This record gives sequence, C-alpha cells and structure tokens, in this order.
Amino acid sequence: MHQVTDAKPSLTADIRRREISYLIKMGIRTICLILAVVVPVPWPYRLLFIAAAVFLPYIAVIGANERGQAGPPPTFQSPEANQTEIPLHRREIGS
Repeated sequence: MHQVTDAKPSLTADIRRREISYLIKMGIRTICLILAVVVPVPWPYRLLFIAAAVFLPYIAVIGANERGQAGPPPTFQSPEANQTEIPLHRREIGS
C-alpha cells in the first residue's frame, strides 16, 4: 500500500538539498584552512584544523553523490487484485 508520504522528493529538490549540504561543508573547510594558516593557535588545534581541511572535501563529495533520502522500509502488502483483469503472464499476442 502506498501513501503520499512514501513519495520521494523531486529531483530538483534532491539536487538542491545536496548542493546546499556540499556548500556548507566546503565553507566549513575554508574556515578551517584559514584558521590553520592565519590564526595563531597551539599546534594541536592547528593540526585539527588541517585534518578537517583535508578530510572534509571527501566527506562533502560522498554526501553530494548520495541520491535521495532513506525512506520508510518497503511494505510488501499488495492491494486486492483486480479479478476482471487478465494477468500479464497469461496475456497472448493480439489481446
């Protein structure tokens, strides 16, 4: 049984969501890179900022390439079969 809430978002909405997520992650990466180079912070923090600047592009690309969102698990309840319709496997050529 399908419901309206089972519908996936449109392709345009999905692409827009992924673009925004990617841009936010890359913005955080840019801030980390600036903090690592410009701001005088102790070395452990600087290494943390550098690590974030190195690994965030990978995480951003993986997130941008995933399509759709995890929806509810599929249900295998089929609606009542229409008894007046001939099943597809029983149809013959010309019918």
